Amino acid sequence: SGGHSALILAEDKTAQRQFMDKVDAAAVYSNASTRFTDGNQFGMGAELAISTDKLHHRGPLGLEQLVTNKWYIFGNGQTRP
Repeated sequence: SGGHSALILAEDKTAQRQFMDKVDAAAVYSNASTRFTDGNQFGMGAELAISTDKLHHRGPLGLEQLVTNKWYIFGNGQTRP
């Protein structure tokens, strides 16, 4: 994974969970298109840029800058044009 998003297509729930827990990506998908990786789709509004670094903040650090997010998205074959 390049750190942005990763996908598994599987019916086995154990395989899905193992993959999603182990892969190093900001958004991990099970049976859904990675095209949903979008700030607006995640409820953040329009995105200005995409970062694949874990800690990209420069300067003084507060708690918010030390926390990384990993999004788990489960689907049933959904796609996005």
